[in-house]
Amino acid sequence: MTRLSVNINKIATIRNARGGNMPDVEKAARDCEDFGAQGITVHPRPDERHIRYSDVREIRPAVKTEFNIEGNPIPSFIDLVCEVVPDQVTLVPDAHDAITSNSGWDTLANRDFLTDVCKLFRSKGIRTSIFVDPDPAMVEGAAACGADRVELYTAAYAEEYPLGPEKAVAPYLAAARKAKEIGLGLNAGHDLNLENLEFYIRTIPWTDEVSIGHAIICDALYMGLEKTIQAYLSKIDIF
Repeated sequence: MTRLSVNINKIATIRNARGGNMPDVEKAARDCEDFGAQGITVHPRPDERHIRYSDVREIRPAVKTEFNIEGNPIPSFIDLVCEVVPDQVTLVPDAHDAITSNSGWDTLANRDFLTDVCKLFRSKGIRTSIFVDPDPAMVEGAAACGADRVELYTAAYAEEYPLGPEKAVAPYLAAARKAKEIGLGLNAGHDLNLENLEFYIRTIPWTDEVSIGHAIICDALYMGLEKTIQAYLSKIDIF
């Protein structure tokens, strides 16, 4: 069964826009779990425009399912991960000024660096996932770096889905098959939503986890957080 990890960054964005502690990010994480989410994802960035490093420290003890920290493994991020010891760390090559993640790693060109990072996190007992574009060569490269999983960057799938689901998912299926062939776990994330999620999971049912944040918070404005999480779970619990 594919697991749903809710990215709560956007909840922190709303809080930060006004100051104070409304909405309460830690409570939101607990509520998401109570509503059925099987994991919580945070993506702290150096400018702390949404999730702050202090949030990560505060949220960690509250999460009872799976805690996933995403981010670019700069020294401060590495130190944070080693301090709080999440269940999973997802390595994302986002620039400090990126609005959102916009590409996967070149796991061949960055092999030495990623190998060192994976080795460090593995020594702490942390499962490591590398964010990659849907390219079998990048998937193989992630395995060579010592990653436990890859997370396929699904923005292109989401963009192309309305024009033809089969064509949109084809490169992801090829990359996912390569991951399965070489024994890598498989995650997916970015721009997955209630419209395109079920088709993706039906096509690649061995996906271990999807990480979804922006769409969930947008839908929750109209449906409420509990009903929204249940709706997303219904799209992945289909077998």
